[in-house]
Amino acid sequence: MLYTHFTQEVLGLQGVIITKVESNEKELTIYAELERKKHNCISCGTATDTIHDYRKQIIKDIPAFGKLVNIVLRKRRYRCPHCGKRFFENNSFLPKYHRMTNRLSAYVINKLTDERSFTSVSREVNLSVTTVIRIFDKVSYPKAKLPAVLSIDEFKGNTREDKYQCILTDPVNKIVLDILPKRYDSYLTSYFKQLSKEDRDKVEFFVSDMWKPYSKTSDTWFKNATQIVDKYHWIRQAIWAFERIRKEEQKKLEPKLRKYFKRSRSLLIKRYDSLKDEEKQQVNVMLYYSVNISRAHWYKEAFLKILDSKEPEKAKSALIEWIQNAECCSLEPFERCAKTMQNWYTGIINSLSSPITNGFTEGCNNKIKVLKRNAYGYKNFRRFRNRILHIFSHQRLNKNQAAA
Repeated sequence: MLYTHFTQEVLGLQGVIITKVESNEKELTIYAELERKKHNCISCGTATDTIHDYRKQIIKDIPAFGKLVNIVLRKRRYRCPHCGKRFFENNSFLPKYHRMTNRLSAYVINKLTDERSFTSVSREVNLSVTTVIRIFDKVSYPKAKLPAVLSIDEFKGNTREDKYQCILTDPVNKIVLDILPKRYDSYLTSYFKQLSKEDRDKVEFFVSDMWKPYSKTSDTWFKNATQIVDKYHWIRQAIWAFERIRKEEQKKLEPKLRKYFKRSRSLLIKRYDSLKDEEKQQVNVMLYYSVNISRAHWYKEAFLKILDSKEPEKAKSALIEWIQNAECCSLEPFERCAKTMQNWYTGIINSLSSPITNGFTEGCNNKIKVLKRNAYGYKNFRRFRNRILHIFSHQRLNKNQAAA
């Protein structure tokens, strides 16, 4: 009796009489039945404890002790003496027509909060992949309310909807708000048009990369918000300009010099002041062989020094001066870089006086890439969206609990 009670407590099967437990290397089989008690007839409501017959049902449960668990339930079928109706006894842990416990379904949904594939979870719980997908498809996430700081970015999803999907986040509270099937201006317009003006006016900052539809969306639907261009995206424009010049100039060098310039990229891109004395000598030699690389290196260093300024106003004036100099430097990549910064001038200047970036959003994109790689891609966008929101659902839950 003590053994039976202890087993019930460990397995969480209170109210169930365990008659026998069998175990092998892979599976744990529990033979059980419910306590006999009176039931009301489902047809006429008459109370009865007359048993018509018994039937055995195999039920899958959550893994325990490193083994798969099956419950062999000896189910009673009662007979109503008044109307003759036959019906099964009530069962608290097994829904009607199900062959798995409620907690197994909850266990599967909990396991899918990681970037695991449906297949790996199905192997762990001894269910088919289609069953795991069917369980997860019951999960659904509505649109979240717009926060004070709205961040938007795209990632390569390759669903049937489009090649690129769009992610909306709250970078301050680190919450994924929604996943959109497309990133184009027409879809963004239809999406944000559905939201009330009152909700849109609550957005104080709109953070994005240098994708034109995002800027247009900010100007059209978030007129009260300050538009911020993510620092990483405009800083790398100068690095890319320097890289283009370096590659072009190194192709012109003699074979012997090319060997010397081998693996030069890391040294030339790195800030000159942070180099060791030996590395500075190597950089000086490389700059000596090419006037264009030397000039490009100077513009790159001057640009990176702007970011060291702790006073936003000084950084703004230094950036304006750098853009003016780069526009007439006769180095085409830097001239194009200056033109790009002119086109995105407002968002870039706003980013200098704000600590807000798209860092959290980019981190979410990396997690989504892991999910997509583990699953070998998703074609069903609705399932893909819910899976992403499910992975980040604990952040929503923490915020709701804090608000409560």
